[in-house]
Amino acid sequence: MEASPRETTSGRERVLATAYDLFSRHGTRAVGVDRIIAESGVAKMTLYRNFASKDDLILAFLERREELWTRAWLQAEVERRASTPGGRLLAIFDTFGEWFAINGFEGCSFINVMLVLPEPGNPVRDACVQHLAEIRSFLVDLAEQAGIADPDAFARQWHILMKGSIVSAAEGDTAAAARARELGALLLERHGIAS
Repeated sequence: MEASPRETTSGRERVLATAYDLFSRHGTRAVGVDRIIAESGVAKMTLYRNFASKDDLILAFLERREELWTRAWLQAEVERRASTPGGRLLAIFDTFGEWFAINGFEGCSFINVMLVLPEPGNPVRDACVQHLAEIRSFLVDLAEQAGIADPDAFARQWHILMKGSIVSAAEGDTAAAARARELGALLLERHGIAS
């Protein structure tokens, strides 16, 4: 008799996978460790043996989110959709448009978590800031490839468009990605970058 996938998956991975799903959909504040324990099917000791605190679990969730959302989904999708730096920058909003249309669109976990932890120096908040900086680093690379004179300033402007569109979509603006794309096209034009 073969073991079920649940039996062969480590307790740590079950906890993290469950937390990832719940934190992504409901936020880190709304989900307690008791719910994660119940839904992952592990003992409380297993959770705390692998994650000393809820904050440690949130930090692991944020790392997983960067791996799955930022790299494996957003960056890969943008690179698949376009071959030029300008095209890739605009493809971000095409990708976002599909994301925003998903039933149960959850928004950006890095923004969501950061905004509920306003005090600088909090390790979870600082991790969110760092994960957002990693997204901006991807934008800096695209700006450098496009030959933009000040890639950091450009990346910060583009990131504002991205974050603004995410918040607008969360407010219910079904055209948020298209609106951000239009502004992005103007920004590219201002810098003389072809899309």
